[in-house]
Amino acid sequence: MYQTLGISNDVIRLIDEAEKDCQEEFQKIEKDCYFNSLKVLSSFHKNEITESHFNATTGYGYNDLGRDGIEAVFRDVLGAESALVRSQFISGSHALNVCFFALLRPGDLLLSISGKPYDTLDEVIGIKDNPSSLKSFGIEYDQIDLVNDDFDYNKIKEYLESHKVKVIEIQRSKGYSTRKSLSIEKLEKVISLIKEVDSNIIIMVDNCYCEMVGLKEPTEVGADIMVGSLIKNLGGGIAPNGAYIAGRKDLIDLCAERLTLPGEGAEVGPTLGINKQILQGIFMAPSVVASALKTAVLTSRVLEKLGYDVEPRYQEERVDIVQNIIFHDAKKLIQFTRGIQQGSPIDSNAIVEAWDMPGYTDQVVMASGSFTQGSSIELSCDGPIREPYIAYMQGALTYDYGKLGLMKAVQSIMED
Repeated sequence: MYQTLGISNDVIRLIDEAEKDCQEEFQKIEKDCYFNSLKVLSSFHKNEITESHFNATTGYGYNDLGRDGIEAVFRDVLGAESALVRSQFISGSHALNVCFFALLRPGDLLLSISGKPYDTLDEVIGIKDNPSSLKSFGIEYDQIDLVNDDFDYNKIKEYLESHKVKVIEIQRSKGYSTRKSLSIEKLEKVISLIKEVDSNIIIMVDNCYCEMVGLKEPTEVGADIMVGSLIKNLGGGIAPNGAYIAGRKDLIDLCAERLTLPGEGAEVGPTLGINKQILQGIFMAPSVVASALKTAVLTSRVLEKLGYDVEPRYQEERVDIVQNIIFHDAKKLIQFTRGIQQGSPIDSNAIVEAWDMPGYTDQVVMASGSFTQGSSIELSCDGPIREPYIAYMQGALTYDYGKLGLMKAVQSIMED
């Protein structure tokens, strides 16, 4: 049967051996999945979700029962006071942009304490010139880099004591960097430090790729507001687009008025028939995230056995669904990415090439043979064409499909 996918017996044996090594990690993932499933189901019951919540609104979207129910479910699942969950967000980066412009005013200072944010925010912040950036509106930006994959606690404390910071941004997932992603324990520690220095600072967390990887979310350990995409973890591979912002109600109200308009805020925004997909997506999210994590663990073990550097290693703690494979070779990076594309259900016949992708400074190679364009909770792999040539692999709607996709990728680099 494997021969129909062009997978050799050597690859099959390698995968089977690695899979045996991963069983203890798989059990931990399944235990967390059960806990998060309980949390989601309890929220559906608490908010009395019914079939009527699937109904659509058009036009202004007044009195959308389904939209309100969705936002109540997200609020409770994420341990927040309020949530804004909308298909009008075109991406996680768009939701981050809305959040920044909602919370910051001319003369305010934005501080990142996890180093430079993801490349798509360069023009939002003004790191790269753009007449629509925060910088162009007179909003200042500064950053403090991580030290040994952890926050620079002393430098953060000193900086906050000598500067008036309005918003602190923390990106938990590594993005296109070589650092480790940030655990909820590190997040809780730094939030406690910040609040001791100045309790008025707004702590904003980019939680993309991290939802339901563990048992707690940033808003449950003191973060004021957090942002994520629905074509990543919480969409469960079913939501076709959208994003969420969750946190303190007063801050969510500001974000809602930035997304729509002052005076109307969250009361408008038609759902256009998407309610069922969003509800079904978050319902499936614990299981889908678990599948993505198991695929990442297996990938880490397999590529390690082949002699490549990986991060995290298969037995290490996981903070997000992203698995890094450091190839130190542009050709190997491209070949592995092509293999993931060949193992995808959609556009498996496409040949992946590096290209000048909007929002990125380097050429990017990207495999995403997904049902939803750009979905990162479906099996995908991408990376910038720059040293040390890292593949960032994430997602898998089911573990079995993730395993088969990995087989194709491994076959591709072994043949090369």
